[in-house]
Amino acid sequence: MPAPLTLVESSAELPSLADAVVIGAGIVGVFAAYYLARRGLKVALVEKGRVGAEQSSRNWGWCRQQNRDARELPMATKSLDLWDQFAAETGENTGFRRCGLLYLSNKEEELAGWARWRNFARSVGVTTHMLDSAQASERGRATGRIWKGGVFSPTDGIADPANAAPAVARALMKLGGSLHQDCAARGIETEGGKLSAVITEKGTIRTRTAILSGGAWASSFCRQLGVRFPQASIRSSILSVGAGHGDLPDALHTEYVSVTRRGDGGHTLAISGRGRVDPTAQNMRFAPQFLPMFIRRWRALSPGGLEGLHSGHESLASWRLDRPTPMERMRILDPAIDRGTIKLTHDRAIELLPALKGRRVSASWAGYIDSTPDGVPAIGEASFVPGFVLAAGFSGHGFGIGPGAGHLIADIITGLEPIVDPAPYHPERFAGFAWGKVADF
Repeated sequence: MPAPLTLVESSAELPSLADAVVIGAGIVGVFAAYYLARRGLKVALVEKGRVGAEQSSRNWGWCRQQNRDARELPMATKSLDLWDQFAAETGENTGFRRCGLLYLSNKEEELAGWARWRNFARSVGVTTHMLDSAQASERGRATGRIWKGGVFSPTDGIADPANAAPAVARALMKLGGSLHQDCAARGIETEGGKLSAVITEKGTIRTRTAILSGGAWASSFCRQLGVRFPQASIRSSILSVGAGHGDLPDALHTEYVSVTRRGDGGHTLAISGRGRVDPTAQNMRFAPQFLPMFIRRWRALSPGGLEGLHSGHESLASWRLDRPTPMERMRILDPAIDRGTIKLTHDRAIELLPALKGRRVSASWAGYIDSTPDGVPAIGEASFVPGFVLAAGFSGHGFGIGPGAGHLIADIITGLEPIVDPAPYHPERFAGFAWGKVADF
């Protein structure tokens, strides 16, 4: 039972020339292509599988400011406005709405951390409300429990992972952009040290600009260019249940389980942060950079199995531009679920929210959440290949900030004033150990 996804028809022909080629049609890639097309550029969006078929349809659908890293918060705030604007501009339905996000807890330490973030958020104009026990218990009345406290972020919201990326892809094509699915980008060509073309399995597109928004595949793609981009993936398993009766919150987080209303009226169920680390060659290569993060999360992470090796997205292998690549052998990353996690999540959800009892499990799936060592995405032009822009390592936050990331990419490429300060996201913050033209891997 894979993650639900709306399908989009591809364009008829691959263009021989484009102003920009976007590699990867997840939520960041489609928004980057959309904003470039809105500025009059001829854009080709190439995708090895289907639009939104990997992590962009396998996440919770949260679009939040709450508890964001200070570097990421400006983009999260801008993205909320852009979600609204996109619907008004295009008439397409991504399922976005500002329903507010509810966090409940019985741990003093957790509540204190949320209060500290609330104080910081006030300083940058973000509204979030700390809830006392009575307020938290009232907002969380569907649980039937008394809570010590909580947080409610009223301007945050959710969108529908099954429909969001496809909706943006349709909007791109209405602007004259082209979409090419089942069309893997194998690499790039340069002339005079500058990007000159993107090589795909279906032909060459001459261009001076390419955006790599390849999700969990980005580091392997960069390696073909002689670039060490530190990236590690966590295999996360979640499920959905069908629609039913009961007054449930649209979006609720607790340490036990998190619940999100889906566009079809059902709910997505997940345990925050829980996942498996599948050993791969790339995983081992970047282990020193990611060890601090894994140590902080050791209670939630478990050793994985052979799924990562089977998927091929974290290989250190080199590939040729005139032969099929690992991306053509694995069109869509669809790893096996962790059945123990699925059962635990379902059991916890029913215990926390009795109204879910009896609802049919409609789907369960796993996906790879790609991360950087500091948990902040890498967005910026590579200094050693002018015209090559990286947008990857969104660390589980890419869906919510997809519009802002896409807008920023378009700003960088067209030279307009950036929607947010791009400096905190630039990949060269990893200089000295992870980003740059290197010969030894």
